[in-house]
Amino acid sequence: MRGAKKSIKSFFGFSKKELNGIFLLCLLTIMVLASPVFYRKLSKAPQYNFQKFKLEVESFKNSSQLIAEKNSKLNLVNVQYFEFDPNLISDNQWEKLGLSIKQIRVVRNYVNKGGRFFKKEDLKRIYSIPESQYLLLEPYIRIAESKSERKYPEKNKFTKSASSNLSSQITVIELNSADSVTLLKIRGIGPAFASRIIRFRNRLGGFYKLEQLREVYGIDSLKYSQIQNQLTLNSNLIQRINVNTVSFDQFKMQPYLSYKQINALIQYRSQHGNFKNIDDLKKIVLLNEEIIRKIEPYLTF
Repeated sequence: MRGAKKSIKSFFGFSKKELNGIFLLCLLTIMVLASPVFYRKLSKAPQYNFQKFKLEVESFKNSSQLIAEKNSKLNLVNVQYFEFDPNLISDNQWEKLGLSIKQIRVVRNYVNKGGRFFKKEDLKRIYSIPESQYLLLEPYIRIAESKSERKYPEKNKFTKSASSNLSSQITVIELNSADSVTLLKIRGIGPAFASRIIRFRNRLGGFYKLEQLREVYGIDSLKYSQIQNQLTLNSNLIQRINVNTVSFDQFKMQPYLSYKQINALIQYRSQHGNFKNIDDLKKIVLLNEEIIRKIEPYLTF
């Protein structure tokens, strides 16, 4: 019994060297845990001088303004004002009137894309020409009247007969059969727009209404209003797809459908059989009313 107590005491007891080691370990642990607290108290938060930065910014702004004013004065010294038509003027003549190379490039791009200045105030719409510069140019602007304007004065307020005569002079293009060369005959359509229209038409399978042109990149409401009277549409030329036999690869060209929607349509067809009519497509969760309305003209059952 005494031997058992001795062995238990020796098992749970510590020698002097072991006690010193435990004490040292505890001391190190406390120091490690307390070091972040002492570090935060001893270290100082960095101080930033924002005032110096603000002064540098103000100095930069002032120097930029001085340079701009200097360039403006230099341009004004070399300006030669004369009567001009902004629709016909050359780049060298724009430069003589005080426009920078960048401003001339913006005006030239506007004219090359079919833009036209019909009245003096139209020049103010060029974003690169500030109001102060326009006011200096305005007294010298002389816009020549077009043939239609000379024939029909009073700001183009045509009578019914005059309007029909002018319309007969406009080349009307059928949109679904025209190639890119034919589209160039439309006033306001250049090579870039013609290429985009053909590419979008091929993906669709044809246009079923003229308003779809507004989905072509770069054709906004202003451009559309400019060209719509020069176009006609034969919806019978639309290439339709049989929704019950079309494959994924054939369907993925359709711009109105995402890959997920096409996959859902084909999976539903595989599970439930052929679609009977357009109402069957409404049973597919990923196809909402708007999408179905857009793709309906391109589908057969």
